[in-house]
Amino acid sequence: MSFSWAKPYEPKHSFMKWLDERLPLPRLVYGATGPGYPVPRNLNMWWNFGVLSAIFLGIQIITGIVLAMHYYATGDGAFNSVNQLIMRDVNGGWFLRYAHMNGASFFFIVVYIHIFRGLFYGSYKAPRELVWMLGLVIYLLMMATAFMGYVLPWGQMSYWGAQVITGFFSAFPVVGEPIRVWLLGGYAPDQAALTRFFSLHYLLPFVIAGVVILHIWALHIPGSGNPTGVDVKSEKDTLPFHPFYTAKDGWFAAFFLLLYAMVTFFVPNYLGHPDNYIPANALATPAHIVPE
Repeated sequence: MSFSWAKPYEPKHSFMKWLDERLPLPRLVYGATGPGYPVPRNLNMWWNFGVLSAIFLGIQIITGIVLAMHYYATGDGAFNSVNQLIMRDVNGGWFLRYAHMNGASFFFIVVYIHIFRGLFYGSYKAPRELVWMLGLVIYLLMMATAFMGYVLPWGQMSYWGAQVITGFFSAFPVVGEPIRVWLLGGYAPDQAALTRFFSLHYLLPFVIAGVVILHIWALHIPGSGNPTGVDVKSEKDTLPFHPFYTAKDGWFAAFFLLLYAMVTFFVPNYLGHPDNYIPANALATPAHIVPE
């Protein structure tokens, strides 16, 4: 289907022309998120959460990279590196830590809403089955990444969370306990578990970003769905993604990021547990081991 408003990409600057001839990346971005991408005109606010998810993924990656520069993945140093070095000695470290910590919670909030919208409006149906499957892969990777990140502060809830969650694998007959020992690098959470969890926690967000690219690519083949569940048939049913939906996504993202900023600056520990400010102790079980 051709659209009269969908103008082909025409680089104006000489450098952009040179780049387009050798690596047409700007052309790809233009066709995927710019004026060249047709979007149903009747999308409602529930379609904003996909862009929000990408924004929070970016926040997590950026803050995580800087935090990793100051983190010690050792049983003796992990707790102090988070609560003393990062929170008190690094310039702006308290902000980075709280932004990363609450960003994980907000990332899951917007992804859960995004999943609910897909279920409610039938976005998992043909011809978008692969979009849904890739989304589930992203969700599973998010859970693994968040779990390993929760272990890294090495407080009481971190330690016992690792003990409980990895203990679930013991429920599998015969192979369960060997899998648990292989995951932890021993028979209980210790230095080996902390080192490998830190390594994977740093790696997996980039894997998630790669799957997100596939997720968006798979979406652009059939195009976006809409609340009616009926695919668009003519040009009058669509609008160019830019500037109409970049503006719509932009103001909604600003509103949601304001809520995120309010939590980060005014109640940064509201979504956490106070016991995680106690150093990990394998001999003292917390009174209440609960999910966040």
